[in-house]
Amino acid sequence: MTKLRCANLADELSIIDVESTFTRGLPGFSIVGLASTSIKESTERIKATLISKNFSFPAQKITINLSPSGIPKSGSHFDLAIALLIILQKEELEDFFVFGELGLDGLVKSTAELFSLLLFLSTKLKKARILIPKALANKASMIPGIEFFAVENLDEAVEFFSKKNYEKFKISGIHPLFENPLIINDEIFVQNTNFEYDFKDVKGQERAKQACIISALGMHNILFEGCAGSGKSMCAKRLVYIMPPQSLDEILKASAYQSLNSKDSEFSSLRSFRNPHHTSTKASIFGGGTKTAKIGEVALANGGVLFFDEFPHFSKTIIESLREPLEDNQILVSRVNSKILYDTKFIFVAAQNPCPCGNLFSTKLTCRCNEIEIKRYKQKISQPILDRIDLYVAMQESKRDDKSSISSKEAYEKVLKAFIFQKKRGQKEFNAKLKDEDISKICILSPKAKELLDSALTKFQLSQRAINKTLKVARSCADLACSELIEKEHILDALSFRIRQ
Repeated sequence: MTKLRCANLADELSIIDVESTFTRGLPGFSIVGLASTSIKESTERIKATLISKNFSFPAQKITINLSPSGIPKSGSHFDLAIALLIILQKEELEDFFVFGELGLDGLVKSTAELFSLLLFLSTKLKKARILIPKALANKASMIPGIEFFAVENLDEAVEFFSKKNYEKFKISGIHPLFENPLIINDEIFVQNTNFEYDFKDVKGQERAKQACIISALGMHNILFEGCAGSGKSMCAKRLVYIMPPQSLDEILKASAYQSLNSKDSEFSSLRSFRNPHHTSTKASIFGGGTKTAKIGEVALANGGVLFFDEFPHFSKTIIESLREPLEDNQILVSRVNSKILYDTKFIFVAAQNPCPCGNLFSTKLTCRCNEIEIKRYKQKISQPILDRIDLYVAMQESKRDDKSSISSKEAYEKVLKAFIFQKKRGQKEFNAKLKDEDISKICILSPKAKELLDSALTKFQLSQRAINKTLKVARSCADLACSELIEKEHILDALSFRIRQ
């Protein structure tokens, strides 16, 4: 028995061993292991290609097994691996992943989903040797950490394995994004140098800018509340530009998720920003579909920002469904034929008016809403959702003499300095995403800070979740000050951003 390796992308990425056996008996060619129709059709295609290219087709019973056999498999990218096992049945093959669809003329072709599959494979394997179609070579070579080899046709693929002249077919290249990476504790990070949306455009609103810097560093969720035109959306759209640099794994996962949403995806130093409209369906935001589990906005925002403008205008079902992805940082999309788990580590940013007409905070305009209307409007956001908001900012009404105070580049440099300080401490997760058991190890209080927190616990009747949230925000404030201990002023800053009901 000989074998090569391949992969399948359905509910999740699965590594598949393609095995072959040749036994005496009536000549036949069968593929087993829960192969879909698209794979079983390849038997005739492969047979016709081998005969037309003057390769001998064994007069034996050929059985191809796709292992593990309990996973449903689909796609024509198994063609090349199967054909090579038949041609090279007596050869000893080295451990390679092989992908490619065969044409009747012997050409090795790419498929629509192959780049997505390679991206997901790169997030799962740190080292691998992969043979791919030459048509995909330039794009695939940009995926770091993987050895790629490319062939144009079946003859070259046979030469590759029979003569073992691997260097002849090796492709190499480096994406411009990875040419000058930032190295922290031997880990590769890619910095964003694009500041298309600049905080210089935001006049005044110093408290909102401070909240954005804290949020960017620790991935804390924010709620902006204020009159129309106060700058809520402006701050939200600029937040992604000052977030810490992405790790190699984050870039690969972001591209892999994006490839599920569109046919093409590119590596980007800028974290994802998703801004669904309040009329969006639940399936488009959380993922879904009739038979297969499609990716939604909450997963596409992983590693970046998910922005809900006009927050109370989203349906109650959508708002309440945010609880799990905000709390667990994962979402399981289940359908009849598939179940898939996506990561949802993002900054959730919500913006809302203080009342239905939007003038409640205004000193210039008169609010037209009565008390009942305001109460009904506020009640659209439940307490469990508000408990998952780390930072609350009441936006000030814009004034004629408001000035710019900080640019996105300056804010980013503050965040980067604190991020490096955080990483040198050995911390792996963002502060807001710390697990409960890690809080006591990382969020260490000075005596005065502990005394203040105990006092606040009694005065504000804080729940355990509120205490943990306060500690995480205070940790981000301490990191921005490059302080190992959380001091009294950091607790005060964290408490000042609490939502007061």
